Amino acid sequence: HLVIIPVALAATACATTQSYDDAAADMSEPKKEEPAYKIVQNPAFAAISQAADPAEMDRRAILAMQGDYKVDFNFEETVMLAPEYERHDDKTTGAFETVFVVEDSADRIVLQHILVMKGGHVIKHWRQDWHFEPTERFEFVADQSWQVVPVDSHDVSGAWTQCVFEVSDAPRYCGTGRWSHNEGVSTWTSDASWRPLPRREYTKRSDYNALRAINRHTVTSHGWTHEQDNTKVLRDGRDVNQTLVREFGFNDYRSIEGYDFEPASVYWNRTSDYWARVRSAWSNRMALGNTLKLKTEVDGMPVIVATFEHAEKLDEMTAQQQADAIDTLLNEWTEIEAQRKAGL
Repeated sequence: HLVIIPVALAATACATTQSYDDAAADMSEPKKEEPAYKIVQNPAFAAISQAADPAEMDRRAILAMQGDYKVDFNFEETVMLAPEYERHDDKTTGAFETVFVVEDSADRIVLQHILVMKGGHVIKHWRQDWHFEPTERFEFVADQSWQVVPVDSHDVSGAWTQCVFEVSDAPRYCGTGRWSHNEGVSTWTSDASWRPLPRREYTKRSDYNALRAINRHTVTSHGWTHEQDNTKVLRDGRDVNQTLVREFGFNDYRSIEGYDFEPASVYWNRTSDYWARVRSAWSNRMALGNTLKLKTEVDGMPVIVATFEHAEKLDEMTAQQQADAIDTLLNEWTEIEAQRKAGL
């Protein structure tokens, strides 16, 4: 399956095309000449233990996920739960990825991931927003549908909610949990929550349409890791029809230097104001009790392609024209159902 999107050849700011699958394969297949890089220590790791209080340790652990990384993505189906189910092959890919801090305040940190491939090709990747003690978050409630719901009051105190977003800044999933810093190890573990099919499978699999996931982030001296305890499920709206299999995911972000991440900085410096407008437009459409539905196929390509094309034409658009184009796009491809009911 090829997911074709326009991306920036950032050094010259001209448009090209590249697929997510091709990008992953490009990083995972053996090469005669490997890109030059060196594994180094996570430069922000030591500062975590020097924080004055646990809340600041939490913040420093989240901020320690910024930086330049060689990433290995590994997914393995484990426990077969449905009768006659057969495990699918393991999936192992890799990439070079940099993580920028977009926002940093006492109770909110936003991290943007950007892939940098061979030849300086750039793809704006996923985004993670961290909120301290929020009282609401969005949840994946049905195919292509997300609803903003309250966080259980027992789960709020001392907790951070991480929300993850698509490359177009469309919502994907949230999880709520607390950081632990016992014995010098900083780990955040989420509650179990729902998420859409991952991009690696949603055009190859039709036997399930949702993941029940627990996510674990651990900051280490060599970078950080993202573990996923996933259960693949076939749902009808919120109702589970069949549970198929468990899957373990392990994404290893190793701190590196020597690889050329400059194209990502060039791209982000040029486009960050535009993407801030995109984030704002999505946020304005999501409010407590509302259900947002994406009216595209599951890949969301009309929104992805259009936003990436906008980002390549910023010299031709004023700030107001950018905002208008974003609103026009989301008005076409999303719908909002207001459901402000007591007891939501």
